[in-house]
Amino acid sequence: MQGHLSRTFSRRRSFRQQVDADKSSHRVQEAPLMGQVQMQEMSDSAVFASESANEITEAMPSVIVDVSDGEVVATNENPAPKGKHRSTHTQVFKYAYGEIEKEKFQQRQDNKNLTFTGVIAMVKDQQKEITRPLLKVEFRDLTLMLGKKKLLRSINGELRPGRVTAVMGPSGAGKTTFLNAVTGKVNGYKMTGSVLVNGKNLNIRSYKKVIGFVPQDDIVHGNLTVEENLWFSAKCRLSASMKHRDKVLLVERVIDSLDLQGIRNSLVGTVEKRGISGGQRKRVNVGIEMVMEPSLLILDEPTSGLDSSSSQLLLRALRHEALQGVNVCAVVHQPSYTLYNMFDDLILLAKGGLMVYNGPVKTVEEYFTALGIHVPDRVNPPDHYIDILEGIVKPDSSAIKAKHLPVHWMLHNGYEVPSDMQDDVKEIGEQAPQFRSSSSTSGSPSPHCLPIRNAFAEERDRLEQRLSKPKDLSSRKTPGIFMQYKYYLGRVTKQRLREARLLMVDFLILGLAGICLGTIAKLSDKTFGMPGYIYTIIAVSLLCKIAALRSFSLERLQYFRERESGMSSLAYFLARDTIDHFSTVVKPIIYLSMFYYFNNPRSTIADNYIVLLALVYCVTGIGYTFAICFSPGSAQLCSALIPVVLTLLSTQKSTPTLIRRLCYSKWALEGFIIVNAKKYPGVWLITRCGLLFQSQFDIHNYKLCILILFMYGLFFRMVAFAAMILLKKR
Repeated sequence: MQGHLSRTFSRRRSFRQQVDADKSSHRVQEAPLMGQVQMQEMSDSAVFASESANEITEAMPSVIVDVSDGEVVATNENPAPKGKHRSTHTQVFKYAYGEIEKEKFQQRQDNKNLTFTGVIAMVKDQQKEITRPLLKVEFRDLTLMLGKKKLLRSINGELRPGRVTAVMGPSGAGKTTFLNAVTGKVNGYKMTGSVLVNGKNLNIRSYKKVIGFVPQDDIVHGNLTVEENLWFSAKCRLSASMKHRDKVLLVERVIDSLDLQGIRNSLVGTVEKRGISGGQRKRVNVGIEMVMEPSLLILDEPTSGLDSSSSQLLLRALRHEALQGVNVCAVVHQPSYTLYNMFDDLILLAKGGLMVYNGPVKTVEEYFTALGIHVPDRVNPPDHYIDILEGIVKPDSSAIKAKHLPVHWMLHNGYEVPSDMQDDVKEIGEQAPQFRSSSSTSGSPSPHCLPIRNAFAEERDRLEQRLSKPKDLSSRKTPGIFMQYKYYLGRVTKQRLREARLLMVDFLILGLAGICLGTIAKLSDKTFGMPGYIYTIIAVSLLCKIAALRSFSLERLQYFRERESGMSSLAYFLARDTIDHFSTVVKPIIYLSMFYYFNNPRSTIADNYIVLLALVYCVTGIGYTFAICFSPGSAQLCSALIPVVLTLLSTQKSTPTLIRRLCYSKWALEGFIIVNAKKYPGVWLITRCGLLFQSQFDIHNYKLCILILFMYGLFFRMVAFAAMILLKKR
């Protein structure tokens, strides 16, 4: 396995491979130094695991990475590497996979050691592993309205750290709306009630750096590989002070837990270009949030489209996150019985956004049984409850009516019932003797289970004690704008290189346009070549604007997701604009190389290049604005019409001077005419000054024309960035 990993993650022969080639016979006899320290600290309940540790050490390299400082540790027979061999890329990945294999081995031993002492040791180990800040969310009398329609009504409950909560209900019950309300994504809605974070009435949006939200749609970058998607999220959203080897270990854990090893170097794919499967894409969508070590992980239908085995794999990964103190909440549709029992808590919603149940999964059947609702044999409990709420299945005549379930839950927990539901309270009051709490009839826990339950109860009390002194969760120091700009720049460069065919098509079309327009618009000394330059302005503006639309319109949803997670919008914008400068510089060269050859104007190609460069820079900024402010269809229509309209306005004598000066095409045309007119002799220029005068062109305004075009480009880039910040997700 180690040889396979070395071939996978290294591009050159590493120091470890050189050592193995010389001293492969001594590999089994060597052991990691950290294993000796860990064996001394193990409790009596883990003796069996420590005796079997040799199974791991045989597969571990003789040169390892020290956990304390990340430096390479040498054994007695292998001296410490020096210079460029210290902490190489391959050794970091070997360290990560070694730690993962140790964790798997320890987990297998824990599963075997299920005695009382072993369970207590597991609880203590979990306490030591909880290093993330805990986040408890409570919602009190939460009501959400859109106009006069109530989407959520009087929702009360909590999401606790270290637990996996399922949100279920029939279609139209407001499950996704509930998740948006809890995470503060309720722009355009009227919300009443309160959402408490660790017992304090604070704005949950200030905790966005430690909140992971997995959307229902798989919003990932299709032209990046699986590993590149995960790594970018980790680099931008993890703490800036976190060591690189720890980030590698974290990403590799996520890849391993989601079973993405076989496709880590595969492109995710897009609609046009097939990539990984839909289920794998769903797991990548979840992994993007898992790699940032969230304290609250919200998932909107993560198991939709997954088969049973993939769903169980995903739930096991989420439960592992919960063991580290993560508060996990997921919307699920019709889970299997096995999948249903993997959740700790259940939030059951009825149509109209009313809560029916919020509590442990183990007690939900007891609660509904007390109301006369029994689950038939061989029927999945959640399916039966949802069918009752949907109206597909009618409860027994002796059971409570389905429409009374939300009101009964409010009365059962002492919540305030809305005034328009008081009639339901009266009807329930008439049937109250039948629906008294059956808690007194429930069986008491087995005496053999009491010590274990007390141990977990003690652990729960410790967690709640930590919650009583909440940390400032918004203080995570993620990489600054400059570092994020660097990461974005690398990502956009990879994306553009993989889309090189589109760029070549743009260049080809520009070259063909230069040939056609240069042939059609022959140079005329009377007009200084004005017809050819008018065609040039229209063609270049149209083609460059449409090409600029791809920079922001194609990844609009990805941008909104990254912005909601706290990434820098400025770094995102600057990185994409920086890469587009390559096209801005090259496109004028390609067009003029064809146009200049067939048209042969008097001005030099260098003078025309400066004017055309300023024009391309200007229209690219306008294209950014259209891409961000309008839908893709409207943006393309505007990009096609605006150049024609503005060019016609700037060349008409009847157009007011102010409007003409506001048209960028006026300054581009004036720049082209000026550089061409300057090449005529004095007598020829004097006899043709009438055209310059009628067109309101000044031969001394060349630098002004270039400056105004660049200022237009800068201005529209600022408008595009402001629109990107202010506009909300549709």
